[in-house]
Amino acid sequence: MTASDLFIALPELFILVMACLIMLIDLYLPENRRGMVSFISVLTLLFAGIMVMRWQAVDSSTAQYAFNGTFVRDRMADVLKVFCFIVLGAVFVYAKHYLRVFKLMCGEYYVLSLFLLLGAMVLISAASLLTVYLGLELISLSSYALVALNRDDRRGAEAAMKYFILGSLASGLLLYGMSMLYGVTGSLSLSDIAASVAIAGDNVMLVFALVFVVVGIAFKLGAVPFHMWVPDVYHGAPAAVTMLIGSVPKLAAFAMAIRLLDNGLVPMQGDWMAMLTVLAALSIIVGNLVAIAQTNLKRMLAYSTISHMGFLLLGVLAGTAQGYSAAMFYAITYAIMSTGAFAVLIMLSKSGIEAENLDDYKGLNQRNPLLAALMLMLMFSMAGIPVFVGFFAKWLVIQAILDVGLLWLAVVAVVFSVIGSFYYLRVVKLMYFDEPETTDKVTAPADFRFVLTVNGVAQLLMGIFANALIALCVASF
Repeated sequence: MTASDLFIALPELFILVMACLIMLIDLYLPENRRGMVSFISVLTLLFAGIMVMRWQAVDSSTAQYAFNGTFVRDRMADVLKVFCFIVLGAVFVYAKHYLRVFKLMCGEYYVLSLFLLLGAMVLISAASLLTVYLGLELISLSSYALVALNRDDRRGAEAAMKYFILGSLASGLLLYGMSMLYGVTGSLSLSDIAASVAIAGDNVMLVFALVFVVVGIAFKLGAVPFHMWVPDVYHGAPAAVTMLIGSVPKLAAFAMAIRLLDNGLVPMQGDWMAMLTVLAALSIIVGNLVAIAQTNLKRMLAYSTISHMGFLLLGVLAGTAQGYSAAMFYAITYAIMSTGAFAVLIMLSKSGIEAENLDDYKGLNQRNPLLAALMLMLMFSMAGIPVFVGFFAKWLVIQAILDVGLLWLAVVAVVFSVIGSFYYLRVVKLMYFDEPETTDKVTAPADFRFVLTVNGVAQLLMGIFANALIALCVASF
């Protein structure tokens, strides 16, 4: 390990040190000063973002490797990390209000979230099977603990147990696939694996290894048929945790797919394209159809996530630079959309009861016109209504698969996107055309309302000025 290695991994080391420091600070803070932990956590993200962007400003032309080639820092990694910081910063602002209302304000939430972020950063910069698995497990272990954050909630404990069992199974399958890759290629480095696979040609062991690797990626994304954990975890976990799990880990899972499939197994592109085609089609179909039947907003957004991950996989399976950049754009915009939708749910929650039923949104326009307008923009963006950023995200991934000749898959995506618009527009209908069941005022701290307003309006502005973000994603590949 050299000084240059430490410099390349400086943001990760900074997050690690601050997570440990916050854990110690929380021990000595009185109950009424716990908000300080949230403030320090947001500052941590700010300084980490500055470190990443300063490195990009100095040298963004070539990838830099550290720790004997197991860790890479390139343009894709830096862009994804910056958006992880932005999304998690918004999550922290929203979560502070939720944790206070539900009497869960504790440093553990922020410490575990920072460790989850650290795992995501390691996974995003993985250049070896070792760092892929290290980052993935750090995300997973933090997620399991966060889902069970409310120890008095039996539903949360049940969700955490299901998540732990299924997640452990998926991690085991992924590790088994990695062990077979190592056995065939004799290396843990993704670049060396790619070179060895190209030489090996047709090999049954490599095909088996690829199947297990794709299963691991599909589970982390929540793609059908490895989606069983998604609705239960989204429903059972506290909303502040669901909001986190539905955002930052998705960016890391996208990076994991690119690192493993494009960087490590690109000679087997024909095989993994066929597998991802099935996963993407099933996710889009099942996610949209089952979401229609939901009356619980958290479960509806869970199945919505499954369908969105199907769209994200469309870009990856295209196997082209255009497809990868489209999938990256989709992952970023989805993380921002999902965070905003759960923030509205948190703002409507009160007295220890989450506003998770669709009936809770009846007449919201009469109670809080601004909040209803923000939710409308978020729902329109998720549905892919033109002008909003969600439309351009779907358009780009569909264009990518059309360019590789998958017309039937594009038709499936468009048809079920239209069908899926129903459950998003149903929320809008409830807010604007139904009578409210309560006249209680909807309130939240000023910082919460400001960030949520930015989050909602960003759906429109990012759509109108989408070219800047698209160009950033294109330059990453």
